[in-house]
Amino acid sequence: MLFIASCAKDTTSESTTNFKLVADYPNDVTHTWNEVFLQIERYSAGYRPGPAPRAVSYLGLSAYEGVVAGMPDFNSFNGYWSGFDIPQADANKEYCWPLVINASYEYLLPKFFGKATQEQLNLISSTAKTITAEYKQQVSADVFNRSINRGREVAEAVWTYSKTDPIGHDHYLDPFQQYDWEKAYKKDGDWRPTFPGPGKPMGGIWGKARTYALKDDQKLCRKPIPYSTDPKSHLYAQAIEVFSQNSPTLSYEAEWVGEFWSDDLVNLTFSPGVRFLAIGDQVLKLEKSNLETAVWMTAMIGMASNDAGIACWNSKYYYNVERPESYIQRVIDPTWEPALYNPLTGDEGISPSFPAYPSGHSTMGAAGAEILGYIFGYGYKMTDNCHANRVEFEGRPRVFNSFYDMGLENAWSRVPLGVHFRMDCEEGVRFGTEIGRATHNLPWKK
Repeated sequence: MLFIASCAKDTTSESTTNFKLVADYPNDVTHTWNEVFLQIERYSAGYRPGPAPRAVSYLGLSAYEGVVAGMPDFNSFNGYWSGFDIPQADANKEYCWPLVINASYEYLLPKFFGKATQEQLNLISSTAKTITAEYKQQVSADVFNRSINRGREVAEAVWTYSKTDPIGHDHYLDPFQQYDWEKAYKKDGDWRPTFPGPGKPMGGIWGKARTYALKDDQKLCRKPIPYSTDPKSHLYAQAIEVFSQNSPTLSYEAEWVGEFWSDDLVNLTFSPGVRFLAIGDQVLKLEKSNLETAVWMTAMIGMASNDAGIACWNSKYYYNVERPESYIQRVIDPTWEPALYNPLTGDEGISPSFPAYPSGHSTMGAAGAEILGYIFGYGYKMTDNCHANRVEFEGRPRVFNSFYDMGLENAWSRVPLGVHFRMDCEEGVRFGTEIGRATHNLPWKK
């Protein structure tokens, strides 16, 4: 990790116009902490689907609020949401903004990963120490202490705000809580658990967690195609499409796409809710973006992914649509299995343990793609190296003409895997894009 920018003042003047701005620094501190988050989240059970993007949203928001005083074109969200009370920076004092961000992450990461292993805690500690040591020699004791205190006081306020969300806060401790799928199961077409799997629904109450850009009446997507077993019906046609994609086997291209975007499994990869944070990190390095862009991107990706996950799961359990596996085995072929498998355990024929409509990958991915398009350009072309050099699955990099193209392929990948109908993915992309736009329409800029 290289932190090459000095935190020293440009002059000895006490005028705020001579203090370094957040945009005067490279993206390294935020990029580094994002990568630490992704490493820890990969091995943390209970963070899929919603707690991971929620954690990113609070981590990113804390960093943003900690340094927004050094971002003259941006607004603080202090007081914007009920109970969101953030101490303000002293406009007449100098801060070293990378140290503010570093102190915020050092405080909050262990709290959002309350069951972190000692190895993970050591990673957090060593990262913070490396960054601290790099900057400590470049600033006065007053600036150093003030910056550390700034990061911690904002982080403490954000943590206090997080605790006022009774559904979202600490949900990772039991993602199966307070939902009885048997009471919700009324007829064929309703969701029921499939195996292998935990045999119970994940995130049944997640749709009631707190959002940033969405009001309660915006957390429900459009209605799904009506249930029908008529061979002439739209749903039957979509089931046949899923069935034909991997009967008898997936094509090489379909398997590559499915594995490239899967991100379903703990210990194998990070989760789908934070995939576009990993993509955004790549763009920060490709573009040599400044720290202001990195802070803004991370906060917006977190908020959009959080809201997308919550609205998606609210819709999932409202419509309660079964997985293609259940429909196809009952109506078309009782021996059919989806193509999703776990190379770490050997489990085959997996369907995620929650209702199908809309697709979580599609909704959260489209929200993230919309944010990245808004910041870096809707025609941004890049190669996604998220899973380069992986040997457990086909992670070979893929080239895309835009973030929206990424979102579309991410969504489509769920159909050949056999875990979603087309309608799940198409509505997820539409809904997620809408949520991403609502997020970047928040009053970020003055």
